[in-house]
Amino acid sequence: MIEIKAKLVRADAAIYATGERVECLIEFVHKVGENVENVNNDENLAWASAQLHCYRKTSFSVSSQGKSLDLSEMIGKTALDAVTQAPGDIIITTKPKILFCDLKLKVNESKIYFFSEFVPRNGPPTYKGHDIKYFYRLTIATQRVKSKVQTLAVPIRVLPIPPIARPDELPITVETNDELAPTNPFLEKREVSELETSWHHLKNVIARRAPKFYRISNKRGFVGRFCLFKPAYKLGEDIVGSLDFANCSVRCVQFSVKLQIQEICLPCNNTKNSNSDSNDSFYLNSLDAASVASEVAANNLHKFSTSGSNNNNKEDLCGEHAGEVTTQVTSHQVCYAMLQTQVVVPIPLHVTPSFRTDLVDVRWRLHFEFVTSTMMNFGKENPVEGELQSPSKIPVETMMWNLPISIYSANPLQIYSPSQAHSLLIK
Repeated sequence: MIEIKAKLVRADAAIYATGERVECLIEFVHKVGENVENVNNDENLAWASAQLHCYRKTSFSVSSQGKSLDLSEMIGKTALDAVTQAPGDIIITTKPKILFCDLKLKVNESKIYFFSEFVPRNGPPTYKGHDIKYFYRLTIATQRVKSKVQTLAVPIRVLPIPPIARPDELPITVETNDELAPTNPFLEKREVSELETSWHHLKNVIARRAPKFYRISNKRGFVGRFCLFKPAYKLGEDIVGSLDFANCSVRCVQFSVKLQIQEICLPCNNTKNSNSDSNDSFYLNSLDAASVASEVAANNLHKFSTSGSNNNNKEDLCGEHAGEVTTQVTSHQVCYAMLQTQVVVPIPLHVTPSFRTDLVDVRWRLHFEFVTSTMMNFGKENPVEGELQSPSKIPVETMMWNLPISIYSANPLQIYSPSQAHSLLIK
C-alpha cells in the first residue's frame, strides 16, 4: 500500500493572501501491511498531479451563466473533474501540475516532491456564512495502474487583498530611507511585486487617522458625542472610540457596542438596490487611500431607532436591506454618572474581512444600543449630609444606531494557526 503525506512549507499558519505563493511538500511512501504475502512487490503509480480549487456552496440556486470560459474549458479536459467534486461548485481552479509519471516504489521507499502555486488574485476569500460559503482546497490526485483516481485535499485559508484604485499615483520603494540614501550604480534594483505594493499601501490606509465625531441625540434631547479615531482597521486590531456625555440633556444609563458582520445576498435585492450597492462597494473594496481617509464609503446618514419603532429583522435601521447579521464581539458599560468613557472592541483573527462578489456583499458595522433616561441625578439633588439613595425605578428608553466600518486583512504571518500534516492511505 502507498501513503501520501502533504505538509505545507508554512507550518505556523495555513493562511495565504490572494496573489501569494502556496508551497507544499508531497511525499509518497510504499508501506507494507501486517498480513501481506508478497512483501518484495514494487508499487507502481501511473501519475500524480496537484492544483488549487476554490469551491462555492450556496443555499439558493445559482445560474451557470457567470462561469468563465477558461474554467469551463479546463474542467472536462482533466481527470480530476469527477473526483474533486466537494459539496459545492468549483468557481476557480489553477492548471494542474504533473508531479510524476510512472513512479515505481520499492518496499519502504519514499519520494518527496515540491509543489508551488500562486493563489489567484481574482478569487474570493475563505468565508463561511449563512447562505454562501467559499473555501479553498489543495487537491493532490494520483492513480495506481488499473485502479481508480485517489485524491487528497489539503484545506487552506485565503485572505483578500483589495486592488489598488490608482496604482500610477502610488509610487513605492523597497525601503523607507531609499529616497534619502545615496544611489549605488553597481547594485541591481529589485523589482517590487504587485503583492508587495498592495501590502505597503494597505498599511498606510490602516495606519491613517481620520477622527470622526458623531452627535448622538433622540427626540428627548442631546445624549452625547461619539468619536471614532479612524474608519479602517485590520484583523486583530482594537477598535477604539470615546464617548463624551458632557452638557447632555438626556442621561445615558448604559450602552452596549456590538461588532457585527452583514451578509447581503445580491440576487435577493432588486435592480435599484443592486446598482446603488455596487457604487458603494468600489470604495469599500478598492485600496484608495484618499477615499478611505475622507471616509467616502461611510459618509452616509446614520439614523437612530428608538424602542418604540417597529423594525423588521431583515432590514436595518435606515430601512435598507441588512441581510443576515451575526454578532462577533460585544462590549457593555454602565455609564449613568460618567462624563467621559472609552469604547474598545477587539477584532478577532478568525473572521473574514470586508469583500464583495457577484453573489454576496460582506460588510462590517458597529451596532450601538443606548439606554437613556430623562431623570437627571436620580431625580433629586445631592444631599448635604448622608448618602444619596437611588430610586427604585427609572424610566428608560432604548435607542439603537449602526455605524459602518471597513475591516481589511492582516499579514498571514501574524496569525498563528498551525497547519497539520494530511495523509491518504491507498491500499
